[in-house]
Amino acid sequence: MTKSDPLLDYLVDHLSLLGDAQGRPMFGGFGVYLDGFIVGLIAFDTFYLKADDSNRPDFEAAGAEPFRYRRSNQTATINAYWECPADVLEEPDLLRAWAAKSLTVSRRASAKPKKSAPQKAAKKPPARKARPKTPGKKKR
Repeated sequence: MTKSDPLLDYLVDHLSLLGDAQGRPMFGGFGVYLDGFIVGLIAFDTFYLKADDSNRPDFEAAGAEPFRYRRSNQTATINAYWECPADVLEEPDLLRAWAAKSLTVSRRASAKPKKSAPQKAAKKPPARKARPKTPGKKKR
């Protein structure tokens, strides 16, 4: 049985008009997906939407902050997810508009070719040493 959350239920209910909306447990919170693409996450009772250069200015203009968490006495910042502003979260049509932009971000990110680790050069077997000629034997 998948655990649930009132915020997740609210999001899935309102985002389902955009497509197949689902929540999946993730790191003590939830990933929020539309049509199989992650558009946001719920962590520490806060909803964060996926962002890149195309929609980040919207978050900045609204005074939102990127996703942050504490790790080993340091604060880690994940700029790929930004807090959903309260007025956006409370207005279903506005929420869907912002989530649709995050869906575009997620689709674009998944379409980019993955950077692979540099391939190590194949090791060549060591060169064979020439055998010393055996005295007394003749080649035929």
